[in-house]
Amino acid sequence: MHGHIVSSAAERWKSTLLVTTMLASVAADGVCQSYPMKAVRIITGSVGSNVDVSSRLVASELTGPLGQQVIVDNRAGAVIAGDLVSKAAPDGYTVLVTGGSLWVGPLLRDNTPYDAVRDFSPIAILGKAPAVLVVHPSLPVKTVAELVALAKARPGALNYSSGGAGGAAHLSTELFKAMTGTNLVGIFYKSDAMQVADLLGGRTQLTFGNPSGMAPLVLARKLRALAVTSLRPSALFPGLPTVAASGVPDYESVGVAAMFVPARTAQAIVARLSEEIAKVLGATDIRERLLRTGVEAVGSTPEELAAFMRTETARMSKVIKEAGIRAE
Repeated sequence: MHGHIVSSAAERWKSTLLVTTMLASVAADGVCQSYPMKAVRIITGSVGSNVDVSSRLVASELTGPLGQQVIVDNRAGAVIAGDLVSKAAPDGYTVLVTGGSLWVGPLLRDNTPYDAVRDFSPIAILGKAPAVLVVHPSLPVKTVAELVALAKARPGALNYSSGGAGGAAHLSTELFKAMTGTNLVGIFYKSDAMQVADLLGGRTQLTFGNPSGMAPLVLARKLRALAVTSLRPSALFPGLPTVAASGVPDYESVGVAAMFVPARTAQAIVARLSEEIAKVLGATDIRERLLRTGVEAVGSTPEELAAFMRTETARMSKVIKEAGIRAE
C-alpha cells in the first residue's frame, strides 16, 4: 500500500513537471513572438568612438527586422552606461553596447557598480578593432622579432607613448611586454596630438595606435608599421603581419563593440537579438561600412562572447596585477 502511494505521488510529480515545462516553453515562445512591442533603446557611453558608430549602424539595421524603432542613447561614460543597464528591467527593451571596459574596467578601479558576469547576459560581439604597432623610422628594426631583440639588448632604453594609464595603448604594450619579457618605458599624454608629436619627433620610439590614424603617417614614411594586434591579418592594414605570427604566439589586443542585456532576460529574447545581429553583420554592405569606420564585423554567438570575456579577463587580470596598473 505504501509503495502504491509513493508511486502515485511520483507519477503526479512527473505530470506536474511536464505541464510546468510545457507552459514555460509556451510562455517563452509567446515572449519571442511578441517581442518587441515598443521601441528598443541601446545605451552606450562612448560618443564618437568605434562603439558608438557600431551602435548606430546596428540600430538603424535592426529597426526593420524587429518592427520597432531602435534608438541609441549616449551616456557620459562607459561605467554610467553599464550601471544604467545593469539596473534596468530584464525585458529586452534596454540594451547595452560597450567595449572591453565592461570587464577590464573593474580590474583597473575599485567600486565598479556592477559585475560584468553576474549583471549582464551576453548577446554578441558586433565588431573588433585591432591596433597597429608602429615605430619611429630611426629605430633599426623592421619586424617584431627585431624590436624584441633590440628591447632585450637595451632594457629600459625604449619609450612607448600612450594616451593615459589604463588606456588601450597602455594595456596593449603591457601585454606585449609580459609576453615578450621586455622592458619598455611608458610615457603618458593628455592628448593624442601631443602623443603623436613626440612619436614623430623621436622622443618616444613606438606605440600601439589606431590604424586609421597611423596609416597616413606610415604611407608618408614618418612612421614604420610592424604588425597588427588581431589574431588574423586585418583588412584595415593590408599586407601587414600579426604580432602573433611575428614571434609572439597568441598575442591579441583588440578593441571590441559588444552587446548585452540585463541578466535574467528571457532566453527567447536573447536568442532573437543574437539571430538578428548575425543577419545584420552578415551582410556585405554592412561589413564594408563598418570597415570604413575602423571596425571589422564579427557577429558572434552569446556563448562566444562569454568565452571571449573569460579569456580576456583572465589574461588582463594577470598583466594588470603584475604591472600595478590603475586607471587615471
